[in-house]
Amino acid sequence: MVALDTEFVRNQFPAFRYKELRDKVFCENAGGSYACRYVIWRLHRFYQERKVQPYGAYPTSRLAGEEMDEARTRLAAHLGVGRDELHFGPSTSANTYVLAQAFGAWIEPGQAIVVTDQDHEANSGVWRRLAARGIELREWKVDPGTGHLDPAALEPLLDETVRLVCFPHASNILGEVNDVARITAMVRRAGAFTCVDGVSFAPHGLPDIPALGADIYLFSTYKTYGPHQGVMLIRRELAYQLPNQGHWFNAEDVLRRFDPAGPDHAQVAAVAGISDYIDALYDHHVRGGRDAHARAGIVAGMIRIQETAILEPLLEYLSTRPDLRVLGPARAGPARLPTVSIALDRPGHEAAGRLAARGVLAGGGDFYARRVLEAMGIDPALGVLRLSLLHYTLPEEVDRLIEALDSEL
Repeated sequence: MVALDTEFVRNQFPAFRYKELRDKVFCENAGGSYACRYVIWRLHRFYQERKVQPYGAYPTSRLAGEEMDEARTRLAAHLGVGRDELHFGPSTSANTYVLAQAFGAWIEPGQAIVVTDQDHEANSGVWRRLAARGIELREWKVDPGTGHLDPAALEPLLDETVRLVCFPHASNILGEVNDVARITAMVRRAGAFTCVDGVSFAPHGLPDIPALGADIYLFSTYKTYGPHQGVMLIRRELAYQLPNQGHWFNAEDVLRRFDPAGPDHAQVAAVAGISDYIDALYDHHVRGGRDAHARAGIVAGMIRIQETAILEPLLEYLSTRPDLRVLGPARAGPARLPTVSIALDRPGHEAAGRLAARGVLAGGGDFYARRVLEAMGIDPALGVLRLSLLHYTLPEEVDRLIEALDSEL
């Protein structure tokens, strides 16, 4: 596979030319990536030229609607799903709330939902609250030493009463990638549905949704080089089974069934810029025409190779520091994202402040994943220091990060 041209990549992100950021090492991508220039262009154009009610009778209104439709159609094609299976919302937390209301009205009391203690709270808390409606909640627990979610530990939780299993594609604390295809196959054999939180995975190469087999897949575009939106991918057959959450007169419109508030038109339109970026990477590196899904897969492969290469020296350095508790897999590879958390004897945000003084922008806290921290014996009040890289991170920036860690930790 062709090596990623990082100079070309960096040129697609205006933040790297901004005077307050260009000399910094940005290590908090898991909290939100920089936006690519195509997204910024589209957002600016929409607000300047198309900020009217879309889908109307006059030309500007029609153009606004066409831009929103383009975003849905192109992103769905890159993900390998039908355009009617892609739903926008203000955030993944808001989207899971809407889903929980739908499942809460659909699942009968006495039936069960399986949740994990590895998830970000967005894909955990809303489901746990359904216990108040008589729905049984079962917890798929992590290994307290490693934080690993063992599929073998899920098997005993699955029986004929389970209707839904909710779990993350990757932990936003551990950086560990779960075997989604294996898990969804297990759940399907048990006669239940799956809801996969892909927020922490999607920025590292768009997921191959058909290969994963998830009934619902969630991610956030503001962590995937885009505007602040949440994306819900819902299998068509399931979307029509769940009760309508939109206005009653939109019940037969599948694109509005899970949109109770109305979308942010400009930000939906700007999502097309993510597709622009994926296609730009493909066109720059690869010759030969392929369909959108295949192009996205090739780009994802290049991204993961680049990210593995920049992660290796960081993990190698941390392996020489037995005084630090580094969470997640010790080796870079397919099961490891470049999101690295370190548990310290002091608050993570304090360590992040020390790094910031050296030009390294990292994060500290619990990152809405208190349950996994508690399961691993880590005080959520202290949290962790989190270092999260992306494919646009340069090897020399990793060197600067390691130098800062060596000095400040």
